[in-house]
Amino acid sequence: MKITSIKTHKILGKEKLVDVLTNFLPKLKEKSILAITSKIVSICEGNVKKIKGENKLDLIKSESEYFMRPEKNKYNSTLTIKRSNLLTSAGIDKSNGNGYYVLWPKNPQQTANNIRKYLAAKFKIKDVGVIITDSKKIPLRRGSVGFAITHSGFLAINNYIGKSDIFGEPLLVTKANIRDSLATSAVAVMGEGNEQTPLAIIEDIPFVKFQKRNPTKKELEDLIISLEDDLYSPLLKSVHWKKGNK
Repeated sequence: MKITSIKTHKILGKEKLVDVLTNFLPKLKEKSILAITSKIVSICEGNVKKIKGENKLDLIKSESEYFMRPEKNKYNSTLTIKRSNLLTSAGIDKSNGNGYYVLWPKNPQQTANNIRKYLAAKFKIKDVGVIITDSKKIPLRRGSVGFAITHSGFLAINNYIGKSDIFGEPLLVTKANIRDSLATSAVAVMGEGNEQTPLAIIEDIPFVKFQKRNPTKKELEDLIISLEDDLYSPLLKSVHWKKGNK
């Protein structure tokens, strides 16, 4: 697998996302995936709030499905659940925001679909994918890792159920999350600080099953596990979540 980060100028919200892609992307090859940080998507579409005068907790409540008050942990961070992701502050971030809180994209799936269509037409390729990324903390581990908010143009999951392991034993539950694995790798290359590389091209990925279309509603729904059915349900349901506004 090969991942190449793309350096851009500072994205300040005075340009369209398509212009950023046009100005900075090199020619893409067949069977490539573009990873793009959710932050520049949101900045380009204006989904930001000026920090001065904004109550962050109220903003988090409005953007989350469930939240825990910040005083519940030693770091004064607000744990939230948003779009079936466990993360802090409903994805709201002020780093590299130039005085603004940057929210998640308004409709990330539609944006990913539009970018895939644009790339296919611009570079005259059929197999091309898109991942919109962000980063989050994971329990019992230090540091942040990347993950995918959404994707388009390839199968997000490789299903091994019914196949055999190297000793011929049947695999009963194994499913590989391809989109999050790719997102984690891409975010590691793009960086978390002042690298100014919000785009990355992922190539040489023979394990990815490309689709010449957007993901279907069922495919997207199948990626989600309900709180009741999740492996970590006993932990997640043992705390007192407050209902957010999303």
